[in-house]
Amino acid sequence: MANDRWAPDPTSHVYVYLQVVHHIAEQIRTGRLRAGARLPNERALAEQYGVAVNTIRRAVRELRDQGLVITVPIKGTFVQAEQPSGDAPAEGEPNA
Repeated sequence: MANDRWAPDPTSHVYVYLQVVHHIAEQIRTGRLRAGARLPNERALAEQYGVAVNTIRRAVRELRDQGLVITVPIKGTFVQAEQPSGDAPAEGEPNA
């Protein structure tokens, strides 16, 4: 993730933490972040994305809620080995 130059758009109607969630989730879905990969710590992610640590904390919580990452106390946050199926609608999308 260190070479990633993406940054959230502060003028977007989408909350910054959700932009970060969508970006990390896309990296997981495309295999750029593989199962078991350790995410940088919150402070490093905040610096990388140019946002506050609390924004990253909220994004990581959302990624956990979506089943994309798991946080192991003291060890860090890792990409889940088993990803949820793509059949469920994403947050904010209608249930067709």
